[in-house]
Amino acid sequence: MKYLRWLLFPFSLLYGLVVIIRNWFYDAGLVKSREFDLPVICVGNLEVGGAGKSPMTEYLIRLLKDQYKLATLSRGYGRQTKGFILADTASTATQIGDEPSQFKHKFPEVTVAVCEDRAEGISQLKTNHNLILLDDAFQHRAVKPGLSVLLFDYNHLLQPKLLLPAGNLREPFSGRWRADVMVVTKCPEGLSETQMTTCYEQIAPLNWQPLFFSAISYQLLQDLQGKPVDFYMDVDTTVFLLTGIANPKPLVQYIGQSTSNIIHHNYPDHHQFSLKNIAKLAGEFSACKSQKKVIITTEKDAQRLGVHELLPAIAQLPVWVLPIGVNFLNNGQQEFDKLVTNYVREYTEHN
Repeated sequence: MKYLRWLLFPFSLLYGLVVIIRNWFYDAGLVKSREFDLPVICVGNLEVGGAGKSPMTEYLIRLLKDQYKLATLSRGYGRQTKGFILADTASTATQIGDEPSQFKHKFPEVTVAVCEDRAEGISQLKTNHNLILLDDAFQHRAVKPGLSVLLFDYNHLLQPKLLLPAGNLREPFSGRWRADVMVVTKCPEGLSETQMTTCYEQIAPLNWQPLFFSAISYQLLQDLQGKPVDFYMDVDTTVFLLTGIANPKPLVQYIGQSTSNIIHHNYPDHHQFSLKNIAKLAGEFSACKSQKKVIITTEKDAQRLGVHELLPAIAQLPVWVLPIGVNFLNNGQQEFDKLVTNYVREYTEHN
């Protein structure tokens, strides 16, 4: 793999040149970023794959939904539709993408929309809403958000910072200086001063860019309808883990604290599960002789299991969902909440 990255390096240079020129056009004002007369919060990252954008967006929804008429707007990656779509509780991952489907099912009272053109999406939402949350839009320079929250996966900070396709960066690491707030996600719960200092040295935030640290907060197991289930893992449990996410390693490590008997059906990020995939899982599950066995998946994967053609097969299996949340470290939650709520309140009052 290391040698393949070096072979792809010339293409990364070309890709990087295109991205740098594009960003320069926006920064110089030669291409306009559109601003809107309502608060817009963007959640994003520099890498391809998961840095915890969905849990952070859900955190912001919980923080703000009772005070404001908010809407989430996503591209809807992996959907089989185009254009602007307003989600309802019957919307599936194939129609709106797995993350928006997850948002709508967890927060049915909140407006969830998808649109490739975020500026067009905001234009359609702004009449009936007074706050927009943009999920995974840091590189969408056509919209200038009022507050950008940039996430960094703790486990990737020390890795080589190479651009696609040799590396995982969507844009040069210097793009981080466009952010208003930075959060290092997926940190160990007992993050030390030395580890925090290393993060600061790697990210080198500007004086006005606050840097927060957070860990994954695993919740109690649920069924596919979101209801808690009375099941607890122990050393005698055999877990069939079904994932199609960018980085399942933290999840595997968490389950490994309870049992070492993990059979991982690991698929690429946003994988559209097929009947063949489910049949393979069901066959192995049935053949397993363990007296205590269970199938566990993520919230995002659960949305892609809810498509019509898979439902009869899924209904025959004990599939539980392991939700995750955000846990701010070093008493950072209060400061982060204050920063976000002050931005929304002050923008609303001044406009």
